[in-house]
Amino acid sequence: MPNLDPKLVELPKKKFHYLNLVWLVVMVGGLFLSINETNTSLSAFFANFGQFAEIFEQMAKPDWSYAATAIPYLIETIKMAILGTVIGSAIAFVYSLLIARNIIKNRVVTGVLRFIMNIIRTLPDLLLGAIFVAVVGIGPVAGILALTVFTFGVVVKLFYEAIETIDEGPSEAVIACGGNKLNMISFAVLPQILPYFVSYTLYAFEINVRASTVLGYIGAGGIGLYLKQTLDIFDYAKTGMIIIAIFVVVLIIDYVSSKAREALMK
Repeated sequence: MPNLDPKLVELPKKKFHYLNLVWLVVMVGGLFLSINETNTSLSAFFANFGQFAEIFEQMAKPDWSYAATAIPYLIETIKMAILGTVIGSAIAFVYSLLIARNIIKNRVVTGVLRFIMNIIRTLPDLLLGAIFVAVVGIGPVAGILALTVFTFGVVVKLFYEAIETIDEGPSEAVIACGGNKLNMISFAVLPQILPYFVSYTLYAFEINVRASTVLGYIGAGGIGLYLKQTLDIFDYAKTGMIIIAIFVVVLIIDYVSSKAREALMK
């Protein structure tokens, strides 16, 4: 084995940057400042741990007779998630093509549309639910509308970024052969991005199943409304039954959609 220069064998040492130390001090200082301003104290949690244990013990003895009442609303929650995901993803699909800069070359158009997208994405799902409950009233319609907007915000960001990373070769070939913009999208862009779109839609569906439960808690339909009612009357046995049902459904949907995404990306 030839003798190697010791300098070549040694790993290069990364230079220490004082700016990193400054950022560390700022982050630690911000952490302690946040704790002080919010009066965060773990001792308060442990002081009331006995009450938590008592509630958990009651939830651990679920009232299975309540399943006949809860399961139809759990199915309604799943329907809300499906409708919100499908409608929101369909709108996001079209919108993504309009803001992808390798599809639409006009920077003014894409800039304005991206600004609108960013405004929509800043709205949390609970705020959307509260707004639509105020507009259309308590019920699943408000939940579906909230999930539609929420899904749009999730999928459009992922999808337009995927569009901008595609291989430009097929698109240039279609244009060189005399194809128009629609031909380019149909024969060069869609074959590359459809697996990603379906994968992102399934990912949004996973999120929406959980989000629709929380939306029901503020009156936007679904099982969340009954979850709130059982908590309000301190009927933790029924609460436990609802939580177990939600947990099982979410677990199954997460598993199935994860396997579907893996199959699509192969």
